[in-house]
Order: sequence, then C-alpha cells, then structure tokens
Amino acid sequence: MAPAETSGASGFRLTALAKLNLYLHVTGRRDDGYYRLDSLIVFTALGDVLEVAPAEDLSLAITGRFAAALGDAADNLVMRAARLLSLEAGLPAHRGAAIRLVKRLPVAAGLGGGSADAAAALHGLCALWNVSLGDDDLARMAISLGADVPVCLSPRPAFVGGIGESLEPAPALPALHVALVNPGVSLSTASVFANLEIKPTERHGRFAEAPRDAAALAGLLASRANDLDPPARQLCPAVVDVLSALGRQADCLLARMSGSGATCFGLFDSAAASASAARHIAERQPAWWAVSSPLIGDSDKVEISSIPAYM
Repeated sequence: MAPAETSGASGFRLTALAKLNLYLHVTGRRDDGYYRLDSLIVFTALGDVLEVAPAEDLSLAITGRFAAALGDAADNLVMRAARLLSLEAGLPAHRGAAIRLVKRLPVAAGLGGGSADAAAALHGLCALWNVSLGDDDLARMAISLGADVPVCLSPRPAFVGGIGESLEPAPALPALHVALVNPGVSLSTASVFANLEIKPTERHGRFAEAPRDAAALAGLLASRANDLDPPARQLCPAVVDVLSALGRQADCLLARMSGSGATCFGLFDSAAASASAARHIAERQPAWWAVSSPLIGDSDKVEISSIPAYM
C-alpha cells in the first residue's frame, strides 16, 4: 500500500481486505506450540474500512454491521498495532490518533478481518505519523501481532509457510469470483486448533505452473484441502450446511471453508455466477451473511487515500 498525495490531507482511509485460504495444510507443530502451515492465500475486494486522523490522544471508534461482536475497543488488534508502532518507531508516548474502524466483515470468521485491520493500521499510522520503516521491520511487527498479519501487509496471492512469516509469491492466477457465506456463528481459531488431529501425509501442496483458467485452478485445489475443516465441523455443524448450499449452486467450481471458519466460499469463473449464487443462498437463508466478490490479482493496487477531517 502506497500513500496517496498528502497535501492538505487531514487523515487517511484504507480498505482492510478479507483473505481466503484456497488451501490450508497444517504440516506440524513447533516446540513452542505454534503450528507450521502451508497455505495459498488470496484476497477479495471486500473488507473493513479504517480511517486515521490527527488527535491528541490515541482512540478507536468502531462502527458497522459487525461492530458489536468486537467487544472492548481498547484491546482491539488495531490498538495493539498502534501502540506497537509508536513504541518501535520511538515516538513520544502521548502520540495520538483518532482511528475509526467500519467493521463490514464477520468476526472470528476465517477471513483474517482482524489481521487485515491491524495491517491497515500499521500502514495508515505510518503515513499519519510520517514514520518510515523498512519491509523487514513491518514484517517483524506484523508476525508479533498475529499469523495472518504479515500477508495482509501486501494483499496479493501468496504461498504462506512457517507460522505465517514465510511468504512466497504465487504464480499468476486466473480471474476468479467468489460467493462468501457465513452462517452467523463465530468460531474461535484457538478452539479449532485445539481440536485438530495432525496426520502427516504425502500430498500435493504448492504449485509452480500458472493455471490456464478457473477450472484448472479448481482442479488443482481439489487435490488439496483445508485441514481445519474437520474440527470446525465438529464445533460448528452449520459449516456442513453452508458447504452443501454452495456446492449446489450452478457453475460452482469448488466449495471450501476458509481459515478456521466458519465462512466458506464457492469459486466461480464469472461475476454473474458468483452474484447469483450469493443471492440464491441469501434468499433461502436470510440469517446468513452471503455476498459475492472478485479476487484481487497480483497487479491490483490497494492505496491509502487522503480524507478530510471527520471528527
């Protein structure tokens, strides 16, 4: 994310994009308890919105459809990111900012919303506070905040390894569209991992060739999996219903759960097909969150925009 022109700007606005795990393999566990992963992560065009503006004190206001699910703003990952950045950059302890988070993504949903919010906060506050940090410094801070934060710093398709700190660009992916469905149930990542049974096996993982089209990519993904699916189904049986609903939609190439759930996605090769699937599911299950979106490609740019004062 690159800062926009700042002349006359009083703040900055960023979109914290939702991530999807097209596959997620748990390859082992370290002595310190952290799990080693291999995953292909991509980003949708949907996300939360984060705004930062000058202020005497550091504060966070949360609005939006899913704001109530976040609880105490003072302990939000955005605030943790802000305090960490201030400390690492050697800024005065009283350095302030008015932060506003519009929570558009479900919480504890496997979409990396909190991680994307934290990454956006690091970028936005660097611009607001005129802090210049190298990629290595940002990456080090990001992994200390959470496993998904490093990849969210630069939202583009990537293979993720280690505990989230090892990033490798993915080959060019075809244009893709997704229908995202969440049954309205929050799933704790810690609970899902606590119920995980690791079964090391020889299987397909990363690939080097660029898939020729959406169907070819779906074929590659079909020989891969989300290892967190079985424990998530045990904790939240509605995941089974969501996957079934997606799989029944016309032209759905693949239905899979993202991250630790409970959000699932269906892959489609057109915007019309993904939008139709999300609409049909929403009509039948009005209590579910069902939306459609294109995926962000490697060449797509996400920028910080300057904004007028809002407080």
